[in-house]
Parts: sequence; C-alpha cells; structure tokens
Amino acid sequence: MKIQLIRHATLVLTMKEKKILIDPMLNPKHTLEAIEHVPITDKNPLVDLPFKAETILDCDGILITHTHRDHFSGLTPDQLPDRIPLFCQPEDEEKIKESGFQTVIPVTDSLEWEGITLTRTRGRHGYGDIAAKMAPVSGFIISSHNEPVVYLTGDTVWCTYVKNALLKYRPQIVIGYCGEAKFSYGRPITLNAQDVLSICRQARNSKVVAVHMEAWNHCRLTRKELREFTRKHHIDNRVYIPEDGESIEFYS
Repeated sequence: MKIQLIRHATLVLTMKEKKILIDPMLNPKHTLEAIEHVPITDKNPLVDLPFKAETILDCDGILITHTHRDHFSGLTPDQLPDRIPLFCQPEDEEKIKESGFQTVIPVTDSLEWEGITLTRTRGRHGYGDIAAKMAPVSGFIISSHNEPVVYLTGDTVWCTYVKNALLKYRPQIVIGYCGEAKFSYGRPITLNAQDVLSICRQARNSKVVAVHMEAWNHCRLTRKELREFTRKHHIDNRVYIPEDGESIEFYS
C-alpha cells in the first residue's frame, strides 16, 4: 500500500493495485481568494501542484471527504475518464452531481468497491458554533485483505468521534488532516500538534501520516513545527510528515 501526498489534503492512495485520488484540489497557485483576517494573506493555494493535473488524475476512483473548496475544486467532469466513481458523504451527493459529475456514489455507512471497503466515520470540524457551521464532514476507513487498515480523519479536531474510530477499527495507518487551521476567532478547526499526540497515545500501534499543511492560508501549523513537537514528545518514529509529491509505502 502506498500513500502519495500531492498537496494539502490531495492524496493518491494505492491499494490492491487501485489508485484512489483523495480530496482533489487542483487549482494553480494563488488563483483562489485568501481566508481573511489570518496572518498569511497570500491567495490560495500557497504552493503549486508538484505534478501536472493530468498525471494526478490517472486514477481508478476518487474519494471526497467534503466539498469545502480546499478539498474539492479545480476539477471538471471532462478531465476524467468516463464512469470513474466519485465516492462522497451522502450530504454532498447532489452538489457534486450538480457540478456535472455522473458516477457519484454516496457512502452512507460502508460499501465495497474492487475488493476495497470504504467505511464512513464522523468528525467535528472545530468547536461550538464554528463546528456547527462547518459541518458536515466525514472521515473514512479504507481497508482490504492483506493490506494495512487506513483511517483518513478528514477535517476534524481530536474528539470522541476520532477516539471511537481508533478504538473500533484499530487502523495501522492514520492519515491526519493537520495544519491547525484557524480563523481570526475561535479555536482550531483541524488537527493541531497536541491532537496528533492524542492520536498516538490512543492508538499506540498506529503510524500517523500528517498532511493538510502549508498550502492554505489559514493553516497555522508548519511541517517544521510539527517535526520539532514530535521529537520533543518522542513520537517522531511514528509520525511521517511528507513533503508535497512524496510517497510512503506501508506493508501489513
């Protein structure tokens, strides 16, 4: 099984010789408006794609955790082969279809595709009123025979939903949407360094792949800061922090 970080939350997960493109945000650098009232004021995305979009779109299926623009934008139906499935949370099915995509498959609870099981989990995209406004979001358990079980957290903070997913599914690999994204008010809306530590303490046999950093202007946590934190708390041997374009292979 291989995980390749493209940029931000855009990943390619290869399992059972099938390539799943996750959260495609394919816009060129600085072509989308910045989130206002945060320290970085540059337009989004902050960095360009490491590869041409047509290379990234060479996949067998697409999984969209939710349709906020930093997770689903810059993609049009004519860029894709006919009938390629787009998996999503049920709440986003109609929105994606309205964008012109035809083979949209909502994951209500769990489904099997090409020998791979996708199971939807819940998340909390922040705290209090902000979380309510940012909902709905989902995570996913991705599993197959003789492959490591992967937990894709989606946009969430450490919460009971994440803890329960770790306890129930016991994933070997956790792809954590980090970055400590934050507005000018309130608490973070994605995982921060302390949340990563909480995941490691709860799931002591899991490895964490930290993504969702340094590409969107309201993400505060940098790769360097997270690396320093993991060394300080002695979890650096379990937390992988890939650069854009980097691939990591895992074996069951």
